[in-house]
Amino acid sequence: MLLNKSDVEKIAHLARLEVTEADIPLYANNLSNILNLVEQMNVIDTTGVEPMAHPLDASQRLRPDIITETDQRELFQSIAPQVEAGLYLVPKVIE
Repeated sequence: MLLNKSDVEKIAHLARLEVTEADIPLYANNLSNILNLVEQMNVIDTTGVEPMAHPLDASQRLRPDIITETDQRELFQSIAPQVEAGLYLVPKVIE
């Protein structure tokens, strides 16, 4: 697929990008190459190919789900500038 000047200008407008007149041929060529690669990949028959999340057959190492620290909420809230009903009060930042 070969893109022309108007195609590149339309794509740039949709992407809210400013493209100079001198750069349009370069972008047209690069985008055309990308679209040609996609067309080549679309031709390949992928029936029976199982999608995979990762190319390596690896599993995540998980730690045991056990409590390792004690609850220090009261300590942390005792040194906080403002606390109410167990919540930290902060200044309003949105008008």
